[in-house]
Amino acid sequence: MGGVRPNITKHRGEVDRGTRRKALGQKGALVWLTGLSGSGKSTVAFRAERALVERRRATYVLDGDNVRHGLNRDLDFSAEARAENIRRIGEVAKLFVDAEIIVLAAFISPYREDRARVRSLLEPGEFVETYVNAPLSVCEGRDPKGLYRKARAGEVGQFTGISAPYEAPEHPEINLPTDSMDVDACAAEIVAYLEQSGFLAGG
Repeated sequence: MGGVRPNITKHRGEVDRGTRRKALGQKGALVWLTGLSGSGKSTVAFRAERALVERRRATYVLDGDNVRHGLNRDLDFSAEARAENIRRIGEVAKLFVDAEIIVLAAFISPYREDRARVRSLLEPGEFVETYVNAPLSVCEGRDPKGLYRKARAGEVGQFTGISAPYEAPEHPEINLPTDSMDVDACAAEIVAYLEQSGFLAGG
């Protein structure tokens, strides 16, 4: 969708990241929750957000469905549009991280290449790939939106796990088997990782 336009200059502000870290008492990070529809991405993201806010941390959830109501409402579900969807979210998340906010992004994001591209936007360690790991059979059994039923009936095309591929993370920073872990345990796992990795302490 085009590169950098001519005659556009990037401006540097008067507040650097070190100053922001000291002010907020935390470091920015992007916790990227990927998994099949129905695996629990949004549920875990919002529970982790609540846990972090209760600890007085600045955090925000970027949710796949919510974003498609606004920023990405012009995109369909073709492979090209899915890539653009993730590209845009990566750029938005990068701004949040630059502001030292802890971002929880809940997106199916089925392609490894797209997730790797988002990782490349950030500093080493700031992208925390989190595999919300539930088998297809479990996700289809939950089917909270009735989408698997529609996909099986041919009413929904290019549906991840049924008529479109899902490339699971090979080496995620966090693995959450939501068929055997409840939502509070999953959220606690994310918070613990952020704490152990130094994101909850100002630089």
